[in-house]
Amino acid sequence: MEIFDCVSAVARPLHDFGDEFMSDDATAALGLRAGFAPGRGFYCRGRFGVLGEAPASVVQAVQGFLGPGLVVAGWVAGRQVMPAEEAAACYAGAVRTWGRAHVPADVDVEHFNRLARRLIDAADADGLPLFAGWRAQPVPRDDPVGAAMQRVHVLREHRGACHLAAVRLSGLSAREAMVVNLGVEQAARYGWRDAPPAAADLAPRWQRAERLTDELQAPLYAALTGGQRAEFVRLVDALTGTGPPDRTAGAPTGTGRGDWSWPCSSLMRAVRPPSTPRPTSHRPPRRAATCAWGQDAGCCSVRCSPPRAGPWSWATAAS
Repeated sequence: MEIFDCVSAVARPLHDFGDEFMSDDATAALGLRAGFAPGRGFYCRGRFGVLGEAPASVVQAVQGFLGPGLVVAGWVAGRQVMPAEEAAACYAGAVRTWGRAHVPADVDVEHFNRLARRLIDAADADGLPLFAGWRAQPVPRDDPVGAAMQRVHVLREHRGACHLAAVRLSGLSAREAMVVNLGVEQAARYGWRDAPPAAADLAPRWQRAERLTDELQAPLYAALTGGQRAEFVRLVDALTGTGPPDRTAGAPTGTGRGDWSWPCSSLMRAVRPPSTPRPTSHRPPRRAATCAWGQDAGCCSVRCSPPRAGPWSWATAAS
């Protein structure tokens, strides 16, 4: 399998599975039991805790896509509960706990872990601090299923960090990218209030950011051979419960550069195209109410989205 085919094939499954973890009531419950109040404290303090005791402005600059008000409120609220390093470890534990409950029992997680670890260990983390922080988190050897889920999260952070870099290299601010991709009303839900409508000339920059994101990720998947990339795609599909891409006329193929829109906030399930149903024997159905933030399910993750409905559709919403 070619590198860019692999990049495209795993982008959405890795995002969506992480999105389900972040927006699950069970994840919120773990935060509550750890002492975090309802709201964004566990998410912000846990996910961004790998950055250490950084000022909220630094955390905002690193994650990029959520508005400053959301990040500052969550980070400051979480600081009162536990130190950043401890919060990150708590969040990593929540990742693994969720994985043990949701990764299908028949997946070869040992083989997935071997390939994912090769990718993660070989990655160049320069300029990708959130990815670097999560890569440095310990992964237990006696919990292969939890370790697989943690590596899904780490790979997801790599894509997100690459996308933020691509957005900036393309001449867009994070706020502009959010508005281009989501529109003013939806961008406001992620902290970008009073943002002006996107100018028409910003769309080509967004297109360039899409392509650059794939290009920045290409060296990661060059660590595998063509056969290993094909095997990794199969394992990702099995682990996340997704099926092969729709090959019907007019449907996105999931192959080739630029086939996936990679936006700047979370996946809005209200506009997500229906995905292949997951085996009900392995995990509970998706919830469709509210997430740990008290908003529509899916709002908690960052920098990802479903495949476009057409060549360059802005209808898909953002993780």
